[in-house]
Order: sequence, then structure tokens, then C-alpha cells
Amino acid sequence: MGCCSGRCVLIFLCCVQLMSAVERQVFDFLGFQWAPIMINFFHIIVVILGLFGAIQYRSRYVIMYLLWSLLWIGWNVFVSCLYLDLGGLSKDSDVLSLGLSSHHSWWKENGPGCRSENLPSPAWQNQQNPELTTVQSCWLEYQYIEILHCALQLLISLLGVIYAFFVVSSFASEEESCKFKLNH
Repeated sequence: MGCCSGRCVLIFLCCVQLMSAVERQVFDFLGFQWAPIMINFFHIIVVILGLFGAIQYRSRYVIMYLLWSLLWIGWNVFVSCLYLDLGGLSKDSDVLSLGLSSHHSWWKENGPGCRSENLPSPAWQNQQNPELTTVQSCWLEYQYIEILHCALQLLISLLGVIYAFFVVSSFASEEESCKFKLNH
């Protein structure tokens, strides 16, 4: 596989990452998840720079994309652990909303097959929140949808890291061959 095909795959992966990041950003806005909104925003900027780096043969941008992708993998592992309640983390904490709102994931009330309904009797209702609702009959619970988002991001990022290494090394070998040709 040559440099051109490696660049093409990296460009394709950056485009897929942009689409999935924008989709994820919309749902984070709907759920008032402020920490993911900020991190997704930076992710979109760095993926765009990585895309331009791959198109314009700028290895520094591709290296920046590579390093950010490694951080992005760590972020998605953290979010997955949060939604799975692993390592002392809890999906009910205010970590993702930065303690600014009590809203949780948009998927919690609007997931596939979910219907929000009032609780069956007033005895079930919380006195502090008389409009307490529960979500019944979901096909897939919200935390698993969030984990699927993270898994998709992890897969795309891992492939991006692999191809970014390939593209950076091919850029370096092209520079060396050009220097060798100029000296002889």
C-alpha cells in the first residue's frame, strides 16, 4: 500500500470521525453534558487539522492529530467506565455536566423504544419534584447507547492512529528520498 492510499484512508477516517463527533455533539447538547461538549469541540478542531494535514502533506498536523487521537481514546475509555459504573465512577454523578445542571443523557428519556410516563400513583412521587417521571419499556438502556458511541469512537480512533503512523512515516521517507535525489 502506497502513501497515497494511506493518505486516502486517513482522510476517509477523519471525515467519518467528523460526522460521528458532530452527531455526538448534538446529543451532548441535548443532555446538557458540558464536559463532553467542550472536549468534542476540541476533537472536531483537531480532526479538521489532521484532515488538512493529510491533504496538504503536513506531517506536523498529522502528528498533532495522532497525539490527540491517543487522548481521545483515553477520554472514551473514561466515559465508558463512567457509564458502566467501573472504577468508582457512577453514571449518576455530575461529572459530565460539571455540576451545572441536573440533566443527564438525552438518551435516558428518548432512547429507542422508550416512553416517558408518569409514575403510577402519587405515593411514588418525590415531594421535591412532583413531576417525577420514569422511563419504561426501552429497547436499549441509555448507558449502553452511550457506550456504543464510545466504542465507535474508539474503533475509528484506533484506525486513525494506525494510519496516522503510516502517513507520518511515509511523509518522512518521501522527504529523505527527495533529499537524497537533490544531493546526487
